[in-house]
This record gives sequence, C-alpha cells and structure tokens, in this order.
Amino acid sequence: MKTVSREIQDVSIKSLESTVNKLSNAYRSMTEKGANTTLVEKRHHAVTIGLESLKGIWYDKDFFYEAEIIRTSKNTLQGVIPSIEQQLAKAKEGSSQKTLNERRLTALTLAIESLEERLT
Repeated sequence: MKTVSREIQDVSIKSLESTVNKLSNAYRSMTEKGANTTLVEKRHHAVTIGLESLKGIWYDKDFFYEAEIIRTSKNTLQGVIPSIEQQLAKAKEGSSQKTLNERRLTALTLAIESLEERLT
C-alpha cells in the first residue's frame, strides 16, 4: 500500500467514520419508514470493513475477516466510486460539498487499496 501522510490518514479515517455514521442514520430512518434497507446495510458493512482495514494497517489494529468478505466489501466500495465522481463533477469549486466528496473519494480509494493488499 502506498505511503500517505499522517494528515491524509486522519482525514480519511474521519471521513469513513462519518460515512459509517450517515449510513447508520439512513438505516434507522429507512427501517422506521419500512423501506428496503439491503443496499444501505451492504454499504455500511463494506465501509466498516474498509475502515477497520485502514486502521489495521495504519494503527496496527487487529483485522480478522475472511477473503470472501474482504472481496465483497472491496467490490461494494468500488461500486460507490462512480457516484462520488459524478457528485464531484457537479460540485462548485471551493464548496464544502466538493471538499467532503474529495475526502470521501480519497478515503474509499485507500480503503479499497488496503483491502486489495489483504487479498494478495
């Protein structure tokens, strides 16, 4: 895995933690409304595993997942990238939304890279 600065590590961890929190809130809200939560659950699980993978590499934390779960999580995260790229293309330069999505894209890319490394 490529080396990144401590600042990028911290920002990426915070971005993924924020994403996990948003997905948790979305799950609760959708459950209350009786909506289908399959996609939110799948993404929540994948982002959580990606976050734990990065923490494992950067902060020497334990990481215990089987290859199939890692592969599924990596594929799920890769599936989110195009929508973030579309949001970035639409966001105004210097806006908080653009900054948020740039950080999220970096964090997800690093998480995917860390998961790929665990599969080799």
